[in-house]
Amino acid sequence: MTEAAHALAELAAEFRGWRTQTQPDAGDDVPRVDRPAGWLADWSAGAVAKRRLALAGYVERHQAVDVSGEPVSVQVDGRLLGSALARVHWELDLLRGWQRNPGFYVEQALLQIFNLLLMPPPFDRERVAEIVRNLRHVPVVLGQGRENLPGHAAAPFAEQTLRGLATAAAEVELAMAELAAFLAAAGNSGPETAELPAAAGEAARALDAYRDWLGSQSFDGDAVVGPAAMRYFLHNVALLPYSGDQLRDLAREEFNRAVAAEAILGKRVPHGERVPPGNLDEIIERLRADETAVRAFYADRDLLRLPDDLRRYTFAAMPSYLAPLSWLGVTHDIGSLDRPAQDAICYLNPPREGMSYFAKAKSRDPRIGLTHEAVHAFQSALSWRHPNPVRRHFYDSIPNEGVAFYNEELLLQAGFLDDMPDSAVFIANSMRLRALRVEVDIRLAEGTLTIDEAADRLADIVPMDRPTAWQEAAFFAGTPGQGLSYLAGKAQILSLLAACAHRSESFDLRAFHERLWFEGNVPAALLRWELLGLDDHLGRADRLAG
Repeated sequence: MTEAAHALAELAAEFRGWRTQTQPDAGDDVPRVDRPAGWLADWSAGAVAKRRLALAGYVERHQAVDVSGEPVSVQVDGRLLGSALARVHWELDLLRGWQRNPGFYVEQALLQIFNLLLMPPPFDRERVAEIVRNLRHVPVVLGQGRENLPGHAAAPFAEQTLRGLATAAAEVELAMAELAAFLAAAGNSGPETAELPAAAGEAARALDAYRDWLGSQSFDGDAVVGPAAMRYFLHNVALLPYSGDQLRDLAREEFNRAVAAEAILGKRVPHGERVPPGNLDEIIERLRADETAVRAFYADRDLLRLPDDLRRYTFAAMPSYLAPLSWLGVTHDIGSLDRPAQDAICYLNPPREGMSYFAKAKSRDPRIGLTHEAVHAFQSALSWRHPNPVRRHFYDSIPNEGVAFYNEELLLQAGFLDDMPDSAVFIANSMRLRALRVEVDIRLAEGTLTIDEAADRLADIVPMDRPTAWQEAAFFAGTPGQGLSYLAGKAQILSLLAACAHRSESFDLRAFHERLWFEGNVPAALLRWELLGLDDHLGRADRLAG
């Protein structure tokens, strides 16, 4: 390893240690990290100032490492670190959730508790102690919000937050009461368990007080991140070679494809008979078999080989202590770099009337979840095995969501759902949703669409239930770039696949997929450069970044 490559590797490792301590928590599954013992969220003005100072130091050191004469793989690592640094700037100074979005503080106060509950039992004393510590820290984090939000926060985000806070306090207390009962039944009745009710009460009172304070405020900050900031995200963070207008064009084409696919797939006759499961026990039992079946399907069709020793994607009934807080994030634990061999686990609710768009489809055919969420678990576990530590980490959702969205259509076209035409139609319909998300995402960021208008479009055109549509619109308003990540990522993968196939008459699709999953954290523009020597997409992203 040359001096420059060594310096880059050391800088990347140091940055990752700092980032694990300082990145904001998010309800999404792929970016989650396990925090070190004793960690507590700190979004005080002083802590933000320290983050900015540290970022400036990392940027200066990154710019001082000249890897221009190094192999492309090392230069790719340099660009990955640049993307990670750009993300921190995006979060702190452009997106500014810590100043603009009151819901940010609810997330930073509660998500570490949620993440600790997500990990499967048993609960040792240390984990329970961490939960108690974070419950007692809730008033501190919400107090930081009261200091940072005035003069900056946007009314639509405040309204969205107030909706969630209507029941949040009661849900925290219920979750902790259920956890205490679960621990007692398991024989875990240490002093930490005894502290849960009081700590939950402190957190609940702080949430109610934050709700009352929020309701008494008048916020006039801008809810729109703006076109310039969005361009920065697309081309400096995500390294996308597509402009906003080009993404819209891609979305229109994808929407038309999806509508046609729905119509065609709706004419299919089932190949075999697959009866929908009747209850949650049947769903879980079937999913355990289906998880094995999808691995075999990949191998039998020569699409992908998942190593035999790769951890499993497992399923369990939603724990009573997690259910009240399930609104905080995706209720499956895909593991982490600190737990690479631990099986991923997805928690499921029983089928019921009035289920949401995705839940309804999964209750009819549980394999729907295996086409997407399980891919995050498989891809992450493979990337954690990468010999290069720089490639093991999350950088942006576009590569990861692109792989999962691409996989949906891969399994659809390969026949995995041929015995359930309704499931195939749903996959096509969700392609329509992902296309619409691009328009919603960009227009919310530009300010040409309100949250309510975006929700109406999703509900009417997908179509989908209005509560889910509103949740989607509100989420994408606060996280620009997330909604478009699915289609943008898949489009890049298809372009990369076509370029690789064009280069070789003996193109090996399985080998392509295995490399794609293994490098699943790396933006496709960088993979294109590394695999094919083509830096055209990266150059386009740089030009669009200005």
